Amino acid sequence: MRCLLLPFCLVALFLSSCQRQGSSEVVAVEESRQAKNLLQGIWMDDESGEVVFRAKGDTIFYPDSVNQPAHFMIIGDTLVLGRNRYPVVKQASHLFWFRNQTGDIVRLSKSDDPNDVLYFVHAQPQAMTSLREVQKTDSVVFFNGERYHWYIAINPTRYKVVRSSYNDDGVGVDNIYYDNIIHISLFKGADRLYSSDIKKQMYLHHVPESFVEQSILGNMQFDRVDASGFHFNATLCIPDGAACYMVSTDIGFDGKLSMKLLEY
Repeated sequence: MRCLLLPFCLVALFLSSCQRQGSSEVVAVEESRQAKNLLQGIWMDDESGEVVFRAKGDTIFYPDSVNQPAHFMIIGDTLVLGRNRYPVVKQASHLFWFRNQTGDIVRLSKSDDPNDVLYFVHAQPQAMTSLREVQKTDSVVFFNGERYHWYIAINPTRYKVVRSSYNDDGVGVDNIYYDNIIHISLFKGADRLYSSDIKKQMYLHHVPESFVEQSILGNMQFDRVDASGFHFNATLCIPDGAACYMVSTDIGFDGKLSMKLLEY
């Protein structure tokens, strides 16, 4: 039996169906409008005194412009924030306490300073990128008496990469980054052996898909030339993290591209 979610209802429906004597049962859980109304405003951390977020309507905004706004609800004694859930410990018009993802209690107080709205004047969240313009490198190498010229261009794009993390209060936030596309060209004298764009999706046979989705194709460096061809090292890294894959991206003398995982 199909369960329908009615978007115009004033309650949030968490739908589940269970088979009982051939019938389905729909369980509705009501969102607390009073609790949501109490949360409207700008909230500060009691310990640090820093502005944590602003609740406006159905959305929570963060003072850090790289943190994406998140839809929220309060259902029962739980703050539902995006994909995350946080138990509410205490709530009143002037205070809001909840447990973060590590189980610690975050104690917030509502700000009464009208100037705190300036923390949220950015028109829209910013996306981060390590590049602002195309980066180009090239070199001439000789092998077996032949002259070769390779060329690399790292091009910033508008392809977004979403990375989920936790802020200083242990609250889950999403940050947006921009990916890169890397162009490689290889010439033997005036003859072009290879010329094409490299995208991170081309490494799915060597890097787990879940990693590729959250990573950025950050760099491509020439390594060496030998009897098998030209070897370039590509790096796919999680933004602002230490996790990276390095994949050898090789071009043979016949112009064919091949790849091999080097390290993680």
